Amino acid sequence: MPLWRTKSFWLALSVSWLLLILLGVFPLRLAVPPGPPPGRSRGWPHWLDAAFLQSFSQSETLPEDATQLPRAPQGSSCTWGACFDTSKCKGNVLKIFAHSPAGTTTEAHRRILDSLEGSRYYALSPAEACLHLFLPSQDQTCGPLPPHWNGGRNHLVLSLYPAPCTRLGQAMVAEATPSLDIFRPGFDIALPYLPEAHPLQGGAPGQLQQHSPRPGATLLAVAEEKGRWRTTDTHASTCPWGKHCEQDPGPHQTHPGETLPNATFCLIPGHRSAASCFLQALQAGCIPVLLSPRWELPFSEVIDWTKAVIIADERLPLQVLAALRDMLPSKILSLRQQTQFLWTTYFSSVEKVIHTTLEIVQDRIWGTSAHSSLMWNSPPGALLALPSFSTSLKDFPFYHLQQGSSPESSFSALIWVGVSGEPLLKLIQVVAGSRYCAQILILWSSEKPPPDRWPETTVPLTVIEGRRKASDRFFPYSDISTNAILSLDAHSSLSTSEVDFAFVVWQSFPERMVGFLTRNHFWDEASGAWSCSAEVLPHPLHLLPA
Repeated sequence: MPLWRTKSFWLALSVSWLLLILLGVFPLRLAVPPGPPPGRSRGWPHWLDAAFLQSFSQSETLPEDATQLPRAPQGSSCTWGACFDTSKCKGNVLKIFAHSPAGTTTEAHRRILDSLEGSRYYALSPAEACLHLFLPSQDQTCGPLPPHWNGGRNHLVLSLYPAPCTRLGQAMVAEATPSLDIFRPGFDIALPYLPEAHPLQGGAPGQLQQHSPRPGATLLAVAEEKGRWRTTDTHASTCPWGKHCEQDPGPHQTHPGETLPNATFCLIPGHRSAASCFLQALQAGCIPVLLSPRWELPFSEVIDWTKAVIIADERLPLQVLAALRDMLPSKILSLRQQTQFLWTTYFSSVEKVIHTTLEIVQDRIWGTSAHSSLMWNSPPGALLALPSFSTSLKDFPFYHLQQGSSPESSFSALIWVGVSGEPLLKLIQVVAGSRYCAQILILWSSEKPPPDRWPETTVPLTVIEGRRKASDRFFPYSDISTNAILSLDAHSSLSTSEVDFAFVVWQSFPERMVGFLTRNHFWDEASGAWSCSAEVLPHPLHLLPA
């Protein structure tokens, strides 16, 4: 058969097969990698799956560790149910006893112990502890194991920096930036990589306002060696990342604070040594773009990082840049705001990192009564919304808007009385006239006895005597029947319409305190200027647990 006829034959055959596929005679099936087995804890996507990458790239073009499939943990295969005895945990608060550090006590050890002592988790003796804390040595020796070791059961090995000796027996491990091949989801806890100068308490606020590029400018910061950053424009047509952050700075060589990136997005490579750049991006309000991370993100068991971080494939640099350029401004703002919340709530100090770690363990013990994902991932955060108070989102004023529910339709008025007089009786009538008022409580702190007769009101009026301090108005009295409380001083000057207006405003912002000016302003004829009276105390509308 002539050559041109052979080509024509194969071309016709190919066109015929294509038409059959389009007509549905032979459906086209795409091979999709299987999903995780049922019941497996949610983790980060393993982009660098060698079996999946063969059709895209030769193995020699990938990073040295990219062709390694995530392996099962070498050593202990512990799970929470198999290696932790919850029967030893009594009461409503996790109790932890800290054993003396193995080997030489370092500054990192002292900071951990300082953040633990004085907290509600601290136990004075091993007998009252549910969890035992073991601090491994930073050198190459494991050091002596503590008493009551029991094979590591109910022990937490904690290290703020990657340590050579952490996986011991049946103990849980909480360490900085654990690699995916040894991390045990649901049992171990991933910590952030903290610089040596990280504050013990409090911590610096987020820097979103100081680090905000001009509108319309989508700037990119690329992490480089020793915590430094290089800023470029996302409209660059070449790959912006290359050799950077390859040297592990270690706990004594980081450069915090002064090197915070001022950009919209922060590109961070996937190897563990680059994890030290992660917290810098969070604090700066720069959206971390993690390039095929091969380390577990901090507190990934409870933090929904999809609300603050972008996970990208390092093999597709141009596609990543195009996606960043096309991202909606509203999405960018949402991601940046979440970085600030997470930084301030869980990462800005050593104390917050340690307390978050212990709160995760306590949530595992509580089970279904633990913090919800909404509590962990929205203000004020799980460290302040204590499950010992309530496990129902309806009992907290912070979550009404997220749930689409409305706060209560009435309030209780709490009036603190230091000196009795005519203003008090008038104030009671004004407040009782509000259509939202459910009850009035009088905190009588005057040295004179309360009057025998009170104004007639359409709502219940209760007098509580024996309170001498102005701060007593913030005590959660059992007589209070509502969550919303209007806190007043006896000399407050308000009208009924103003009380109604304040409550309506509060219903729109139930997570905030709503109030009026703290003093009365008036025109002083003698001086010819505005003046104010300092006799009136604040009267905010706030929430207290009823």
